[in-house]
Amino acid sequence: MTAVEGRGVPETFGGRAIGSPEGADMHRAILHSDMNAFYASVEQAERPELRGVPLVVGGREETRHGIVLAKSARAKEAGVKTGEALWEARAKCPGLVTVPPRYDVYRRYSELARRIYCQYTDLVEPFGLDECWLDLTGSLPLSGGDALRVATEISGRVKAELGCTVSIGVSWNKVFAKFGSDLRKPDAVTAITPENYRRLVWDAPVGDLLYVGPATRAKLHSSGIDRIGELACASPELLRRRLGKVGLVLRAFARGEDSTPVSPSDAVRGGGGRPIKSIGNGLTCPHDIDRPEDAKALVYLLAESVAQRLREARLRAFTVAVGVRDARDLASYGRQTTLPRATSATGLIARTAWGLLAASEPLDGSHPLRGLHVRASNLEPSDAPQQLDLGFDARQRALDGLDEAIDGLRRRFGNACVRRGVELLDESLIDVDVKRDNTVHPVGWFG
Repeated sequence: MTAVEGRGVPETFGGRAIGSPEGADMHRAILHSDMNAFYASVEQAERPELRGVPLVVGGREETRHGIVLAKSARAKEAGVKTGEALWEARAKCPGLVTVPPRYDVYRRYSELARRIYCQYTDLVEPFGLDECWLDLTGSLPLSGGDALRVATEISGRVKAELGCTVSIGVSWNKVFAKFGSDLRKPDAVTAITPENYRRLVWDAPVGDLLYVGPATRAKLHSSGIDRIGELACASPELLRRRLGKVGLVLRAFARGEDSTPVSPSDAVRGGGGRPIKSIGNGLTCPHDIDRPEDAKALVYLLAESVAQRLREARLRAFTVAVGVRDARDLASYGRQTTLPRATSATGLIARTAWGLLAASEPLDGSHPLRGLHVRASNLEPSDAPQQLDLGFDARQRALDGLDEAIDGLRRRFGNACVRRGVELLDESLIDVDVKRDNTVHPVGWFG
């Protein structure tokens, strides 16, 4: 296990020097723990005969549509990439071993890792199944006051108790902690400090910064911003003109000014008292989606989760959006619509999301999809007054009662106890608990 010391790069960009991050509490101790090659590592921990072999976890190998969800170190050495088709991976690595995903096992290992984290702090925020932020600020004195030592101890315990490795980033904010865990893999601890962040972070490609996706990266590149340090020193006016408010937020992140708290909640709050602006769920499917019935199953599965989380947060949404990741070039794009009345009804959100997707995609096999997400935004409290429509209200009350009954059953017996028939059209989704495992967490900075 290695603690990264840094790379030598200039202290300034464009002749401009920046002092300490403005408004940031640089005394916080934030960890980001990322379980390396999670699905593949769990399979190797469970089945010793798979250790040391080129292994991928993927779906539907009997068709040409299965994709690589996770890969072992040996498979990575052979050039196998996450997200590519299984037949492409096998062409690169003829001895490749493939296993189907077992989400129940991965959830169990995820929970075991979180139990370890919770022995060091009660402020643990999941970011998907395999990643968590930990805030050690308040509990650090009880652990000797050394965040790097605690991170190293956590890493050793996960390896010894679960048979998996983790990469951990340590910093004073969540964005830089995440950067640190991504910087060195596998099985490493990386500290991003006030003394080294210009050397470690600023020389990296701007796309390595959390929340800079392909579309944002392209806009930044077109403005001459290729590195994180250039983003940190960019003109606020330029960023606002090119990206709107998001540009200013990303600039603050690049400068180390992220102050978002680690929230142990189910992420239905924005954190730190900030009102949330949207609730969404997304999923990369175990296989490329090229049939209408598979696309509809996934849309309804995601919409179910979004609607349920809206109700849990006592919110309604006016706007429903669908995002798509194209399997051919991995480009992402989306569509949205605004409803005449805000809603948290599962059926209405699902039908609206499906309508958006069906209107924008041919769904005839010519445009396979790699992933989808459904998002609800433009929110209002569920007790906000609405204009009366007697016919609509009578129907809606009946549907609301059904949703509430289903929510009650799921709270008691788990989300899988009640499923819509359309969601069973794709057998690869039957074991997926999308609400728990694939939440798109709202970020209080945005909005």
